[in-house]
Order: sequence, then structure tokens, then C-alpha cells
Amino acid sequence: MRILVVDDDTFICRLLVRQLQTLGFRQVIACERARVAVEHLEQQPGSINLILCDLQMPEMDGIEFIRHLVRLGYAGALVLVSGEDERILQSAERLARAHRLRVAGALFKPVSSERLQRLLEQETPGVSTQRDAESRSYDADELARGIETGELVNHYQPKVDFASAQCTGVETLVRWRHPQDGLVYPDRFVALAEAAGLIDGLMRTVLRNALRDARQWREQGLELQLAVNVSMDNLQGLDFPDLVEQEALAAGVPLSSLVLEVTESHLMKNRQDALDILTRLRLKRISLSIDDFGTGHSSLAQLRDIPFNELKIDRSFVHGAWRDAALHTILNASLDMARKLGMKTVAEGIEDRADWDHLRQAGCDVAQGWFIAKAMPAEHLPDWLQAWDERRSELTPTAPVIPDR
Repeated sequence: MRILVVDDDTFICRLLVRQLQTLGFRQVIACERARVAVEHLEQQPGSINLILCDLQMPEMDGIEFIRHLVRLGYAGALVLVSGEDERILQSAERLARAHRLRVAGALFKPVSSERLQRLLEQETPGVSTQRDAESRSYDADELARGIETGELVNHYQPKVDFASAQCTGVETLVRWRHPQDGLVYPDRFVALAEAAGLIDGLMRTVLRNALRDARQWREQGLELQLAVNVSMDNLQGLDFPDLVEQEALAAGVPLSSLVLEVTESHLMKNRQDALDILTRLRLKRISLSIDDFGTGHSSLAQLRDIPFNELKIDRSFVHGAWRDAALHTILNASLDMARKLGMKTVAEGIEDRADWDHLRQAGCDVAQGWFIAKAMPAEHLPDWLQAWDERRSELTPTAPVIPDR
């Protein structure tokens, strides 16, 4: 791995180089001026796999440096290093991710050798190659063929009740089993489906497959709530509630076990029709979840206008909230508001035991995240449930949980 260290502090720069070399990384270049680092990247594009960059630097600060990385099409990994306020570092990290830079993490000064080692263990010399493979784009005709020929498959991520640690449902997550590229994740084709007018066909395929799997689980004695994601673009035809009802009845799955997770990634094109459709869905006893709450256009206005009965808190407000004062405050405010509105709360992004304990203590209802399980094919779920039963006891202490209000 070829590493570039950018920091105007001579001592910190040398210290980072020494730490990296101690960890076995020999190809390390140090720059005490960001402009020199930019010149190096301009002259030798593709020569660096990982950059450690300070935020507070004279002449060119870390934010300006990020702009240059975007301009140069930098394909390696980036680690932000700073002694600034934690929220400034977090904002810079989010900015870099928004620019689609690969952010490996952030480090506070003074940099701990142990933290640096853990972060570097996540990276490999093939970062650029991996990013190139993931940058493959698809066209509408290719996706349309994939939908038509049955290349879309569903994976399911379990949702677990905090109080009992019992699995109560799953979220349906679509994958594209591409004949050349293997399993393609939805962030690489859902926006294309919306733009190309393919989202209705995609959603119907996902819903039909999910209901088929739910029926098979019910035949095995597994009665799980089934959550399916819905695009705002699906909420254009007034017959949408009837379509959902017909598909569920045909599959023999009760409407009351179905949850539609609505993410407002862009503004409603026809607000009146969307409200008509969503209200009719609730009249049919189908649950509505406001997904990724706190991000995009998912806002308080939607809670006021749409009869949601579940609030799903975005992972960006969940993971690490136990150690971040700002996230803790936002999280508690969201949970308290949902309780007062009589809504069930779901926390996605439960990545470790600390997240689990914190959200359970805060009084959240349902957990979802890698700490519980990654999304899996339908046929793997029964075996996972059996294994999960062996973990449940360690997650449900006998002492009562008192919500943090």
C-alpha cells in the first residue's frame, strides 16, 4: 500500500510516518503542504492508495484538499485527521462521502497507534481496483431485461424486538443477480429505475417475491412482519393500494403483516395523489413506516400529513450515539416524539453491543443492523432464527429497562 501523509505540523507528520512504518507500511510519502500533495497526485495519478490528511492547514485546508481529490478523480481511500471539534471532523467526513470519496475513517490527534492499526486493517492494496469495479454503470435497457428475465432477487434483514430480543419481522432488500457482475446492490440501480420509468415493474417484482417467501415462512410456522421499500415514484397511480392488496391476497399473506417503508428521496411530484394512496393503504390495515427519518425530505411535515405508524431512525443517528452528544440528543428527541405520536420506533444501524444497549435503554422498540444480522437469502432465515435463539438470553437482562426520557 502506497500512503500519502499530509499535515503541516512537522512533528505530527513525522510521527504518523513512524507509526505507519512500525506497522509495516514502507511506501509512505510525507507532505507538509497540501499544495505539494496535490502536485504529486497531478503528476502521478493513481500512485497513492491511501491518504491521511489533516483538516487545519495553512494555504490550503483539508476541505479545499478534498475538492482537489474530487477534481483529480482520486480512487484510493481517505483518512481525515484533526485536533478540531468532533462535529467539524464529522461534517468533513460526511462531505467527503457526499463527493463519493472512499472515506476509511477519521482520527483525532494525538493519533493512537492502536486506532491507526485497526483502521488500516480494513484497507487492502486493491482499493483502487475495487473502486473501479464498483463504478460500473448500467443502462435502462440492461436493467429492464434484468427485471423481465427474473434477475432481481430479495435478501432479508431481520428486525428484532429490543425488550424480548425476539425476531418479529424482516426488511426486504432487493439485489440484482447480474450475469456478468454478480450480486449488484440497490444503490447502483434503483435511481436508474426511477429515472427510466422502471420503478413500478421493479417494485411489483420485489413485492411479489417477498410475499411468496413470506407465505413459505408462514407454512413453516414463522409469522413475521414483512417490510418492503416503496419509492415516491410508486405513489403516482391511484390503483396502487388495490394492486398491493391483490398481490397479498393472492399470496395468502394478511395485509396486517405488511409494512411499506416510504423514503422520500425527492419531493412528491403529486402530493394530493400520494396522500390519497398512503391514506388508503392505512385503511387497508397496511402499516406505513417513514424510512431514513431525519435525512433527505423525510421530515416533520410528513409526520403531520401522512398517517405513518412507524418511525425508522436513520443509521447515521444510531451507530455511536452512546458516545456522541449530538447524536444522543437527536436520537432521544426522535424517540420521544414518536412515543408521543403513538408510533413504533425502529433503529437501523445497530452495529455493536454498545449500540444495542444504548438504544434498548433509550426505549426504542425494534433493532436492525449488522450486530443482529446482515441481509440474507430467504432460505437462510430459518437456520439464522435457530442460531439467534441461542444469543437472545445474553441480550435480555432480567433488570427492567427504564427509557431515557
